[in-house]
Amino acid sequence: MIEPVPPTRAGGTERVVADLGHALAGLGHEVTLFAASDSTAALPRHGAHPSLSALIAQHGDVPPGVPGALEAGMLDDLRGRLDAFDIIHCHTEFAHAALLGPARKRSLTTLHWRADQLDRQLFFQQFPDLPVAAISARQARDVPASNLAGVVHHGLDSARFTLAGAPGRELVFIGRMTDQKRPDRAIEIARLSHRPLKLAGGIDPGNPDYFRRAIEQHLGPTISHLGALDEMAKNRLFDDAAALLFPIDWPEPFGLVVIEAMGRGVPVIAWPNGAVPELVEHGITGFIVQSEAEAADAVAACGQLDRHVIRERFLQRFTAERMARDYLTIYQRLIRNAGR
Repeated sequence: MIEPVPPTRAGGTERVVADLGHALAGLGHEVTLFAASDSTAALPRHGAHPSLSALIAQHGDVPPGVPGALEAGMLDDLRGRLDAFDIIHCHTEFAHAALLGPARKRSLTTLHWRADQLDRQLFFQQFPDLPVAAISARQARDVPASNLAGVVHHGLDSARFTLAGAPGRELVFIGRMTDQKRPDRAIEIARLSHRPLKLAGGIDPGNPDYFRRAIEQHLGPTISHLGALDEMAKNRLFDDAAALLFPIDWPEPFGLVVIEAMGRGVPVIAWPNGAVPELVEHGITGFIVQSEAEAADAVAACGQLDRHVIRERFLQRFTAERMARDYLTIYQRLIRNAGR
């Protein structure tokens, strides 16, 4: 990982990696993390270079090749230690598959992005022997059978989440300010339901005009943009939340913020795109809707949901220990097949 593990601010992949590593260690397994030198996960670690975030903080703008240079250094560090591990679990994009060579058969690659686009399809064609874990059944539909080793939903350390207090009137949106995440829908829902709204998330560097065109003009006393938040601030945002709005307009492979809200007992109102139908239990942990008007009706109905039940469903379905046990089942099968 070229960013800190766990993340200092936004970073869903880095959070999942940290929680998985700690959960595996808690179940009695030896875990070694390959990550940036400013990582703070309490795990044995390799990685001599600071994170991309730290380099940006030190130098300002960095050349576009810096992420690739950091990844190359990390992979070279791994290359010299391949035989030391029973399983190599990768959360990177592409280059690791070439480096692993014969060790691919005792590796697992978790996909944290959509699997249906051309770059990933070319990747699967080149490496049909690379075992891949999808993070949702929806994402798995786009993974070739020759690659697919299983589906493992994300999980989080339940100790970081407590049941939120009595809900207030406030609606919360957490995500990048981009047309894929649709904070403009969240604004319309807040208007229709006559509720205040807090938008948390950075402006998407790949689509900065969207914020100026679709969001900025609506900001005011009842609709505020807080920017990107660290985990503590994001957790506090749920304290008085009536609901989390998740009005995505793309095939989201998972949606970590959905289970973060559930961990606090906060209902989720979401569109049925991507993995949403696998995560949100309609009428139990939230509501799945098709329009802003339906979402506004769901806001009014959220008070009927039992927040203790929402948190209990999180504890049953989305803990880091459950995630670790699911991965262990795949690890053991891969080890047997590799004759390790």
